Amino acid sequence: MNLKFRLTVLSFLQFFIWGSWLITIGAYWFQTKHWSGTEFGAIFSTMGISAVFMPTIAGIIADRWINAERLLGLFHLCAAAVLIALPQVNDPVTFFWVMLLNMIFYMPTIALGYTVSYNALKNNGGHVVKDFPPIRVWGTIGFIAAMWMVSLLHIETSASQFYVAAGASVCLGIYSFSLPKCIPGLKIKPGSPLVDVLGLRAFGLFRQWKMALFFIFAMLLGAALQLTNAYGDTFLHDFAKVDAYKDAIAVKYPAIIMSISQISETVFILAIPFMLRRFGIKQVMLFSMVAWVLRFGLFAYGNPGSGLWMIILSCIVYGLAFDFFNISGSLFVETQSEPVIRASAQGVYMMMTNGFGALLGSSISGVVIDKYYTLASGEKDWPGIWIAFAIYALIVAILFAVLFRHKHNPATLENVSH
Repeated sequence: MNLKFRLTVLSFLQFFIWGSWLITIGAYWFQTKHWSGTEFGAIFSTMGISAVFMPTIAGIIADRWINAERLLGLFHLCAAAVLIALPQVNDPVTFFWVMLLNMIFYMPTIALGYTVSYNALKNNGGHVVKDFPPIRVWGTIGFIAAMWMVSLLHIETSASQFYVAAGASVCLGIYSFSLPKCIPGLKIKPGSPLVDVLGLRAFGLFRQWKMALFFIFAMLLGAALQLTNAYGDTFLHDFAKVDAYKDAIAVKYPAIIMSISQISETVFILAIPFMLRRFGIKQVMLFSMVAWVLRFGLFAYGNPGSGLWMIILSCIVYGLAFDFFNISGSLFVETQSEPVIRASAQGVYMMMTNGFGALLGSSISGVVIDKYYTLASGEKDWPGIWIAFAIYALIVAILFAVLFRHKHNPATLENVSH
């Protein structure tokens, strides 16, 4: 089977699993279970908690002991078993612990999938910056396909969405064992430094001021990503309580409307190689930050009626906001890392974005929304929520523009395949 096609299948299934529930779990939580916003923030924090340590640990294991593709398969099979059990949970506290276990298995697979793909491309004469984005775009298509399936089957508020995710996880778990071998590259010799013995060499990237700043801002953007993931779908569902909007398409099929965000991703992913070569990582990240401001600002003033165009435009802008920091950031880390720490370096990046970033975004937002943006009637002040998020993104953009120093060298990107 053609290598790029094999990696495309990996990418498609990887994000199909996540798309099956990530955007619609809010509807299940609020519309079906009627649990609180603070508790929901805790549920979304499971991604952050698990990503703080699991991608790094998995990266260390893959760099030293177990082939990355085998570890990828094992984690997906374990996650599938947990997802099957999740619908049986009927209280928010237990739901938190079961979801945390699922995330412990799932979160490291994103970085492991990138590592397997980068390694396979390099070993077969490919160019990571040029060849990976067209492969990764199929992950977004997988995410879209899952969202549409869940929406068209009308299981957005149902526990059945977790069974869909579990089925895909089983398929990918088995498939992973057939992927090109990604053999551990970090060999430990007698007398090696303690950081090598413990597999912590990737953390040495923090000794570089530029990389330390990059990781910090990646964390802050990771928080922005969790804000839109956690509240976008339930924001549209809440319009069903307004008579003027309850029959609108955006209210009946919110997941499909939200999937415009992922459709937009497919366009912007393909632009990444050009944008990185032309502008460099600092400008590309700034583009992303400005896009986050627009994403939240347009949501603040949009509605399913006359303001539907704002919601749709916000979803289009999301593609730029997500791709230009998440995928470009992963590629940037690849260019700045030694081959022997390829997996653990990606694990550190995942730790900062989907770990500390997700934890920051989900936990703080849940408390802030309950305290400052929930009305006495229990309704949420959505315009106020989205404006607050937009101000946050704007502050991050200004600080990044002032503090981050990086001289763009296109030759660095050309040499990343070596």
